[in-house]
Amino acid sequence: MNENMQIVFGLLGGLAIFIYGMNMMSECLQKAAGEKMKSILALLTKNPVLGVLAGALTTAVLQSSSATTVMAIGFVSAGLMNLPQAISIIFGANIGTTMTAQIIAFKISDYIYIIIFVGFIIAFIAKSEKAKSIGQTIFAFGLLFLGIETMGDVMKPLASSPMFTQLIASVKHIPVLGVGVGTLMTLVVQSSSATIAVLQNFAAQAGPDGMTSILGLTGAIPILLGDNIGTTITALLASIGQTKDAKRTAVAHCIFNISGSFLFIWFVKPYATLIRFISPKGPEVEVISRQIANAHTCFNITMTLIWVCLIGVMVKIVMFLIPDGRKTESDPFETLYLDENVKNQPAAALQLVAKEILHLSDQVKKVLHDTVTVVKENQMQGVDKIQEESAKVTKLTDKITDYLAGLFSSGLLTEQQASQTAGLMYVLGDVERIGNLSAGIALSMKEKETNQYKYSQEAMDELAKCLKTLEKMFDSATKALRGDTTVELEKLMKRKDKIVNLDIMMRKSHIQRVNKGKCKASLTTPFTNILHLIDRMGNSCINLADAATNEVALKYFLPKDEMTM
Repeated sequence: MNENMQIVFGLLGGLAIFIYGMNMMSECLQKAAGEKMKSILALLTKNPVLGVLAGALTTAVLQSSSATTVMAIGFVSAGLMNLPQAISIIFGANIGTTMTAQIIAFKISDYIYIIIFVGFIIAFIAKSEKAKSIGQTIFAFGLLFLGIETMGDVMKPLASSPMFTQLIASVKHIPVLGVGVGTLMTLVVQSSSATIAVLQNFAAQAGPDGMTSILGLTGAIPILLGDNIGTTITALLASIGQTKDAKRTAVAHCIFNISGSFLFIWFVKPYATLIRFISPKGPEVEVISRQIANAHTCFNITMTLIWVCLIGVMVKIVMFLIPDGRKTESDPFETLYLDENVKNQPAAALQLVAKEILHLSDQVKKVLHDTVTVVKENQMQGVDKIQEESAKVTKLTDKITDYLAGLFSSGLLTEQQASQTAGLMYVLGDVERIGNLSAGIALSMKEKETNQYKYSQEAMDELAKCLKTLEKMFDSATKALRGDTTVELEKLMKRKDKIVNLDIMMRKSHIQRVNKGKCKASLTTPFTNILHLIDRMGNSCINLADAATNEVALKYFLPKDEMTM
């Protein structure tokens, strides 16, 4: 294999190891952080400063501004976050992503294999999931630096290539060309952290004098600016098919980086002088990696300070670029919150699932209320609508179940999150069951009319009373799941006892009416079937009440301001 091919494959292989290590570290950090991710996400408030902080902290954990940006877009699309909140998150994400460059700037080449070995041993012998995740994080951290070292080794021959040095000279003296190179690199790799790592490694290669960088800080800054522009493509791709606010969030990310690059491109030399002043001193090839990291951090902090004060202006700009169109009515039985792009962040994805289950419960409440109306007022024309809505409840439940199954198969769930996911499936099953059983009662009422069954008015009143009690039970159970502290679970249990007593009383009353000739004996079976459906609905309500007392309560996943809505 000739030297040029060795360089190309070495560079690609090193880049592959780096990206794999970074992704692995991100996944393991999420598992090690566990529920602390929820504490970070809880900072997503209306305060832009806290939003910036939340974005920075989340990105520091995820090790990817793209992941945080995609998550913010998903939250906006789901209605969990408004546009100004999401924009402030993205500002913070741009600061958080500079941590990767700062870590890379540390010279730990002598300790790479020790780090990899220690991480492997911890992951191999650890019994607890958290300890194993910490070991895998250390192992991935070592891989990340192994990739950097591999890229650095294969780049050294390039420094002595006349053709390559001439090409670099062109980039050094034409900043716009450097921006284009950086943008193109990030568009291809889809990771600004990876392309900045390549830039740091390449800039650390010595020129002909052996002391100065082949690229220099003034040549590296334009490429760095291009890397920041290129990373916005991930957000734009994630916003395709999403709501207008989600698209506006992605556009805000673009405006942030493009405006910053346009501003800084005019001051490359003064900016390079400032970065040299605040960075460690020494031979350029030894300190330029840190200088690039500092330039990256200062760029994003400066632009965040500028834009966080002008967040209202940013909102107006994106609203102008993507105006509100004509609103179309959405089907209430379609998913409102689930987002496939957020599956890689389980803490956030479970929050979306909790919101979706509450949305489903609202639709089931309508089905149950319509069933009460059918029984109480004998309005058989509403039965067909109830059957259609019940089918839609099942369809919506299937979509939520598929989403939860996808979370299981992702391999990113901690043991606690896996347990919560299983618990949410049980909650989901009980909510769906109540909707389907309600439709079953409505269908029984229609069959009564079709077969010309004649229940006494007394029997119909007792059924209506029982269903009304169930409606109150279900409403209280969903409020308890949401975190409403005014709901007394003991009273909920007593309502179940009331239904049981009503059931017994209605069975006895029915037999008495049959004996007196007020009801036909042939109606005993269909009447008993209705009572059986009511009993099962009561059991499901109690199951939901039980869930409200443990870690699968939906309040556990919701922001505080949404618990009692």
